[in-house]
Formats: sequence, C-alpha cells, structure tokens
Amino acid sequence: MPQPAEPAGGGRPPAVYGERLAPAVFILPAVLVVLAMSIFPLIVSLYLSLSRFKLAKGGFTVDFIGTLNFQKLLVGSQQFHLLGKLVPLSPVAWAWVALVALAALWPAISGLRRGAGWGFVVGRLVIATGLVAIALLFGATASEGGQFGSLGVTLIYVFGGVTVQYLIGLGLAFLCAQKLAGRRLFRVVFFIPMMITPVGIAYTFRMLTDTTKGPFAPFWQLAGLGDFAWAATAWGARIAVMIGDAWQWIPFMFIVLLASLEAQPVDEVEAAMVDGASRWQVFRYLTFPAILPVSVTLVLIRMIEAFKIVDLPNVLTNGGPGIASESLTLHAFMAWRALDLGGSAAIAYILLFVVTFFCVSFATLTRRAGVAA
Repeated sequence: MPQPAEPAGGGRPPAVYGERLAPAVFILPAVLVVLAMSIFPLIVSLYLSLSRFKLAKGGFTVDFIGTLNFQKLLVGSQQFHLLGKLVPLSPVAWAWVALVALAALWPAISGLRRGAGWGFVVGRLVIATGLVAIALLFGATASEGGQFGSLGVTLIYVFGGVTVQYLIGLGLAFLCAQKLAGRRLFRVVFFIPMMITPVGIAYTFRMLTDTTKGPFAPFWQLAGLGDFAWAATAWGARIAVMIGDAWQWIPFMFIVLLASLEAQPVDEVEAAMVDGASRWQVFRYLTFPAILPVSVTLVLIRMIEAFKIVDLPNVLTNGGPGIASESLTLHAFMAWRALDLGGSAAIAYILLFVVTFFCVSFATLTRRAGVAA
C-alpha cells in the first residue's frame, strides 16, 4: 500500500498527526472525569487533614496546622478512640507477637536463602514490620485491662468476617455444584440478600436481635436470654454486626466461587478419582489451585469493601457500647458530624494507608503462593 508522501519541509502530513492524536482525544474525557471525581477530592481531603476547620462569623476558616490532626489520633487525646486502651502485654500476648513475627519474617528469610534480590527482601521486611505492629496493637488492647479502638475493631470485621464469609460461601458453592435436586432454587435463594440495601439489612438485624420485642423474642425467652441485649456487651455487638455483614456478603462469595467451580475441567477430576485420589486430595491438588486466582481477587474485593463498613455498626449498634463496635469509617463519620472536618479527613487517610498496606501485602503474598503452587 503506498505511503503518503512527506511534505517538502520534512514534517509529517496532517493526517498522520490526526491519527496519533485521536486516541488521546477520545480518552481525554474519561481522564478528566477520573481527575475530577477522585484525584481532586483526594487533594482537598489531604489539605483538610492538615488543617483545622472552624465556623466563624459570616462563614468558616480553614487554618493550616500541619500533622497535628494525625498526632492527636496516634499519640494525643484521640488515641483511645483510634487505637484503644493500650496496656502492657501479657505473656500470652508476647507469645502471640513472637509467632506473628516469625511467620511474617519467614518469607524474607527464605528469600535470602534462595538468593532473591534486595527488592524482594526489603518488600517482605516492610510487610513483616506492618504485621508485627498490628500484632503489638492487638496484644496491647486484648490483654487484661485493654480495649479495642476503631482501628482494631475494623480489622476484626475485615479478617474475621471475610474469612468466615469465604469459607461458608465456598461450602455452599460446593454443595450447589453437586447434582442435587432443587439446586437451581437454592442458587436463587442464596443470592437474595445481595439485592437488599445495607441499611435495610441493618434494621432487619436490629429487629432480630431485639430480645424483648423482636420476632424471635419468644425463642430468646425460652432459651433464658430474655434479658440479654446484644448491644450491651462489646463482643455481642461486634458479633451481631459480623453476622449481619456475613448474611449480606456470603451470596457474593457463593455466586463467584460457584461459577469458578463449574468452570473447572471435569476430565481432570474424573481422572484423579479413577486413579484413586480422595475428595480431599482432589480439592487440595486440583480444585483449589484452579479457583485460587478467582479466590484471591474475590477476597481482595471483599476486603476493600469490609474496610469501609459503616451502615451496620451505625444502625445496628450506633458504634456501641461506647466505641466497642465502631469502625474507622463510622469514626470518621462521627467526627464529620461534629464538624471536625480535619480530624475526619485524617481518619480517612489513616484508613487509606491501612487498606493500601493490607491489600498490597495480600496481593503480593498470595501471588507468590500461587506461583509456587
């Protein structure tokens, strides 16, 4: 095909420039929307986190104060609210921290033995440092006399809740993947909670956990729990929130894992069964490696959502008793409602750092495990 002749001056013809600029012109609106909807609010909230917002005559003032909002949350008057009540670690807590440190440092140690690069080792050490810091936080707040803050409560919701949701969702997916009567009906029934708004689920579980006037009140009274209030105890309130969250999100785990299981080649499973492999061996060496990429993505998405939980603790327990069931997002919302916009933005940025650390760490470690498998 003949090429267009270049102009005498050596420049390219206008048609060539138009072809090169066309992709940028088409993608520019999307880039501008992303900048306007995400980057700009991030910059504004960063400035607010370094400022003090105050109402004044005729409007408001925003005074730059540096990192004072973060200092207040981490080492100042709001430390109890964010980190909890820190006490000296008990011997059991020190043993827990040592186990976490050993498990966290093991990838870096094994990488040094294999002759891995310094980038790999430094990355694993950064992850290990963060995990040990979280272990120290849990050890200091879970020991006798300690109390969880909103950061610790959020991590309980994320790791406890997502783990239970994944295991139950995987079990339900295995059941519905079998050739059982009525499995199509159960697929629809299991998916129904995903269609309900989080606020609706929160109010539903608020009624269900009411032991005096709720629909299950007669059963609570028969069980001798008529005077028990879920929101009156710290762990009762947290468990109520996690049960409601699990009821909403297990269908999401279930439907994705079911699709992944049904996409697995049947020939490999049948050949393994013919060769005498047990069901556990088939799951360990065939099924789980096949669904691992989907599982990693699924858990990662669910972790990001779990870090942002706010509807259930707000409506179901109002963060109580005290701050026992308050998440980081609800903590930021409470500060915003009190017109502490700088403190609210600082909490939001702490949440951003925590989410980024755990999601990047999880993706890095599971990707390595998937390659090894």
